Amino acid sequence: MSKISWKPGNMLYPLPVVMISCKEEGQKPNIVTVAWTGTICSDPVMVSISVRKERYSHDIIEKTGEFVINLVTEDLTFATDYCGVKSGRNVDKFKEMNLTPVEIEGVSAPAIAESPLNLACKVVKVEELGSHDMFIAEVVGVTVDDKYMDENGKFNLNSSKLVAYSHGEYFGLGEKLGKFGYSVKKSN
Repeated sequence: MSKISWKPGNMLYPLPVVMISCKEEGQKPNIVTVAWTGTICSDPVMVSISVRKERYSHDIIEKTGEFVINLVTEDLTFATDYCGVKSGRNVDKFKEMNLTPVEIEGVSAPAIAESPLNLACKVVKVEELGSHDMFIAEVVGVTVDDKYMDENGKFNLNSSKLVAYSHGEYFGLGEKLGKFGYSVKKSN
């Protein structure tokens, strides 16, 4: 086996790709695509997103202190890409992509109705990191699409055909390979 050294870079792939919705009072809502996002704490429930300073949504999130993380499915991949390459300064992304803004408890920013899961987030800290600022936020509300609920009240998120981002490309998640703890589970 042979390895080649490269210059340092952000090569931690795959990543979740999400659509971040935000809204400044009196303005149209906007969507920005983000792949630099993640869970950072479970109690209190906290997440982070990193957004380039020149992005239109950066200023909105900085001013309002809130945003919504909308998970992406295979059906939303085209809209996700569009929302990542077009600026909300110039286009109404909700209108152009036929997405539906809906209220979500906890924030005034809208969620995207077509997303299977929406996380309403309140910014608690902004870390200036260079090209991007990291918005650290508490999750203050969650909505889920009831079509992914089974008869026992279990949310089957994995049946929604979620998407990941890897090195400039979008991928549907593949088959289940295991379940947390399966490597140490005792067989009967």
